[in-house]
Amino acid sequence: MMNRLSFYVSEKQHYAGKPLYEWLLEEARALGVHGGSAFRAIAGFGRHGRLHEDTFFELAGELAVKVEFILDDVLAEQLMQRARVPDVEIFYVRSAVQAGVL
Repeated sequence: MMNRLSFYVSEKQHYAGKPLYEWLLEEARALGVHGGSAFRAIAGFGRHGRLHEDTFFELAGELAVKVEFILDDVLAEQLMQRARVPDVEIFYVRSAVQAGVL
């Protein structure tokens, strides 16, 4: 079974001296995941209800970055274990998907 594993992090979140989204991509690559992408939001709000938009006056680092992978069950579990790091909170969504190449 294939999984879509998406992590939602803040632009300003860092771990191991680099942006968290970059660290997640590097960890996935080190595990042998075949691909992953990071998508920056243009607007949104989170659990605190505060709306953020990508405008000229917006403070940098307030928007979400979605880091997404399509991978098998084993790699999904391994990546989730690596993402459980001290003092870092990461919201995730994991769902079964059908994926292929036409």
